[in-house]
Amino acid sequence: MIVRIPDHFSPWRRGVLLGALSLASVPVLSQFRVEISGVGMTQLPIAVAAFRGEEALTQKISGIVQADLERSGQFRAIDAGGLAIDEGTRPDTSLWRQKGADSLVTGSVHRMADGRFDVRFRLWDVVRGQDLGRDGYLVVQGDLRLAAHFIADAVYEKLTGDKGVFSTRIAYVTKVAQSYNLWVADADGENPRSALASPEPIISPAWSPSGSQLAYVSFESRKPVVYAHDVATGKRRLIANFKGSNSAPAWSPNGRTLAVTLSREGGSQLFTVDSNGGDVRRLSQSSGIDTEPVYSPDGSNIYFVSDRGGAPQIYKMPAAGGEAQRVTFTGTYNISPALSPDGRWLAYVSRVGGAFKLHLMDLTAGTVTALTDSTADESPSFAPNSRLIVYATQQQGREALMTTTLDGKIKARLAGQSGDLREPDWGPFPK
Repeated sequence: MIVRIPDHFSPWRRGVLLGALSLASVPVLSQFRVEISGVGMTQLPIAVAAFRGEEALTQKISGIVQADLERSGQFRAIDAGGLAIDEGTRPDTSLWRQKGADSLVTGSVHRMADGRFDVRFRLWDVVRGQDLGRDGYLVVQGDLRLAAHFIADAVYEKLTGDKGVFSTRIAYVTKVAQSYNLWVADADGENPRSALASPEPIISPAWSPSGSQLAYVSFESRKPVVYAHDVATGKRRLIANFKGSNSAPAWSPNGRTLAVTLSREGGSQLFTVDSNGGDVRRLSQSSGIDTEPVYSPDGSNIYFVSDRGGAPQIYKMPAAGGEAQRVTFTGTYNISPALSPDGRWLAYVSRVGGAFKLHLMDLTAGTVTALTDSTADESPSFAPNSRLIVYATQQQGREALMTTTLDGKIKARLAGQSGDLREPDWGPFPK
């Protein structure tokens, strides 16, 4: 577990355990991996010095912090030259200014007599020579990565004003031969833990608003059935197993209901179902296929995909049902809607000349931007601070997970288990 060492830094999230008890830990022996492409226009130059004492660790705290900050697209790493500086040492700020840094992270990690690790850090503004604050955590060995993510969150929030997402989680699915697995991992794809393994397909994982549950579709009954899985206990319950197909679960913002696609009355249409199962209510009444529902952040509307106009496009309608309005007009084939938690953006996949590319719509202005040059993008999902999108795509013939900034300029390939990686969903901030 993690114990925060009280200090005078700005308030942090606390009490988060990514190592949920029900998830089978998978040893990750390799060093962290980060592949970043692109250059942003306004990145903040930052140096992360080696943490004193981290040389004994398999994965270096400073390296994880730096990789997190780079992946965000907001920071440009300045080479620290291997210098180790602890949080109690005042750095030579002129030296770091000469290196081109505006900010510097220093710290230390120390193994205590009871086996836990004392991880501490300090953030410096080297331009003004100011101490921007410090903090620390007491962690067991298995939570050293989490402590590094907390540090990156703290630095990110202090320097950008937005909450960091590095200590949040993602869910994704892998396919290896004929075996499928639902994983829960750190936001960088590392530290994966298995939530479900099956010889039949698993699709459409969706985090509950509290981050305590995952809904998904399993084909273990040789038909699509919707389940909800409690991450902490490993217990699951049946949500939708009606006649025909049960698919595409999406949680309402209050977590009490899920929107799903059911074919129990004929064609595929949208319904809501109580999060404990039962209390089914039909929402859409079209002659086409309505699927892939997603709630707006305020719960007032549901966005979804429908071919009611002849080809798949994204529509929205009141969450209680009612008249649908078309949302996408650029392109003839638009699917997989995802809404940013701040309600400003709609990410989706558009078919362009036979290629499936990630696009972003400004919901206020209605403008649309293509974010990728790849050809097989799928399943976009926003980070809980609305600043990044995770999605699946193909690289060198294999399916992989990527993140991108909202301008599409900086992309990072996430670590993950072997095989084809698909259907990512970014979890919420811990409650």
